Amino acid sequence: MEVPAATIEFRHRLPVQLRFRDIDMFGHVNNNVYLELMDVAKAAFYAEIHGGRLTPDNIGLLVVNVNCDFFEPTRLEEPLEILTGILGISERSVKLEQRVINPATGAVKVVCRTVLAGFDPKTNAGAPVPEIYHRYYESTL
Repeated sequence: MEVPAATIEFRHRLPVQLRFRDIDMFGHVNNNVYLELMDVAKAAFYAEIHGGRLTPDNIGLLVVNVNCDFFEPTRLEEPLEILTGILGISERSVKLEQRVINPATGAVKVVCRTVLAGFDPKTNAGAPVPEIYHRYYESTL
């Protein structure tokens, strides 16, 4: 399978460190680990958008769907970065794309698309996407 060309500019980049426990019996990063690393990158992305003030009350988004395509294995000694960007946004949902890359070679390891729904933790119910995400997305166009 060929890696699809990126359709957005990834303004958020997060270098991540692998640990020995991240490696499976084949000597590759386990697929589940990529999801953990992308969660760390999502949290850093939200914190950047919120000016570092990240709380359960201000995130305002909840993951409702995740789809990942795995293109190339990663070994323990490889450097990794997670790129995160907003693919699209509506009144009640945000679509993110994240790419796990080796910044030294440019190799794309994983492409993941996540749909997030607006969420209000005070009411424990769906809500409109906070305006701050709309402003961020518009600034990337």
